[in-house]
Amino acid sequence: MNWEDECYLLSKRKFRENANIINVFTQSKGRVSGVVYGGNSRKIRNYLQLSNKLFISYNSKNENKIGYFKTELIKPISPLYFNDKKRTSALISLCSILNSLLPESQPNKDIYKTFNDFINSINLENWIFLYIFFELNLIKFLGYDPNLSQFVNDQNDKFDTKKIKIDNYLYEVPNYLITKNLPKTISNNIIKKSLYFTRSIIQNRFFLPNNLTFPKTRIILENYFN
Repeated sequence: MNWEDECYLLSKRKFRENANIINVFTQSKGRVSGVVYGGNSRKIRNYLQLSNKLFISYNSKNENKIGYFKTELIKPISPLYFNDKKRTSALISLCSILNSLLPESQPNKDIYKTFNDFINSINLENWIFLYIFFELNLIKFLGYDPNLSQFVNDQNDKFDTKKIKIDNYLYEVPNYLITKNLPKTISNNIIKKSLYFTRSIIQNRFFLPNNLTFPKTRIILENYFN
């Protein structure tokens, strides 16, 4: 089986002396894993950075065995933010979450598009809110809709947050996530509460029921807004 596609690098690990096993999120094939020979060479190692956009050629002689990638760099993403701990943490966090939750070899074009849109917007001033809304959309695309719009006309709308119950879990939700109108006053406190809410949904709906380990990088991102 042979195919070519563009993708984002989600994870990599060393395989034998001079190779890597990587997981990529492709536009048409979804999440796919494969071996990159020469992955530890200086040339390839320099661009096999999480979240970088790649062009890959995939070859596999047996569908039941792991295939092989030839890779080319389309666009460097992570190197642009090496000096920005928050954005770097966000990129690693998203890659880790997608790598954990996306099913193998199943197209997820809606998720790919929203991820691509976020990557192209991470340099904007309001990027952290785009990140938060990406996580909300990811939850929906993975098959669970918390249906926050049902709480729009609640009597507590005058407050920054409200406590709501979703599937027997009690959450404190920033109101702007319900109304989809960004708050006039932006504070680290409201960002942290937003990140904590989306993390709690993701953990309760996807990680805990499947005995998956939640990425530490996502918690690190949250802690930057203490």
